[in-house]
Amino acid sequence: MKKEKYSLAKSLVTFLLICACLWATQWQFQRGVDRQKENATIAARLNSSVIALSSVTKSVGSFEWMTVTTTGRFEPTNQILLRNRYFEGQYGFEVLTRFRNEDGRRFWVDRGWVKAGKDATTAPQTTPVTDEVVQISARLRLDSSLPQGAFFALPTNKSGGLVSKLNAQSGLSSENFYLDLISSSNPNFTPKVASQLPELSDGPHMAYAVQWLFFAGLILYGRILIRRSEVLPVKEL
Repeated sequence: MKKEKYSLAKSLVTFLLICACLWATQWQFQRGVDRQKENATIAARLNSSVIALSSVTKSVGSFEWMTVTTTGRFEPTNQILLRNRYFEGQYGFEVLTRFRNEDGRRFWVDRGWVKAGKDATTAPQTTPVTDEVVQISARLRLDSSLPQGAFFALPTNKSGGLVSKLNAQSGLSSENFYLDLISSSNPNFTPKVASQLPELSDGPHMAYAVQWLFFAGLILYGRILIRRSEVLPVKEL
């Protein structure tokens, strides 16, 4: 009786482990499906027609990654640098400058990557902008989609987090989105190294799903072998 209870306990543990593996399989599979849908949405928006920023009012998230155009002025004194950005293996910064368009909307514009100075005390060489009226073409991004990093503001050198946090700490205000600058009517403002597009990879989720399914099969096979060793009589030599 005790031996049967012990065997039942092992079968129960096996069942729970298999259930856990199947749950992990389904979880990774769903993550893979969601990733594929997200990539398809991004690709479709990147290839969509250019629209005017004035047509983006509500549900800004449904316009993310689309190319927009708008006219207005940069605010040269309101600029921040995003640390820990790399291009072709070189350390540098993303330059974000606040912009006010003709509709009165203020938002941050990512003017691309610049190489870091020779040491921590040397500021990077950024392309200056003026407050002249320019038309810009850029990709619309959400504030929440900014890459993680530490901000410092120029010239006040205040630290913060994402654009929304920087606004709150510095007293500035902006829309809940920002733009990746592609080109400008003043070619001097067009970034030499524009903000990089995301890698539209499906990731390892489908492979992980198969892996967890394989683990479930191994656990079941192992339990069968153990059960056979319990049932089959031991031959005496």
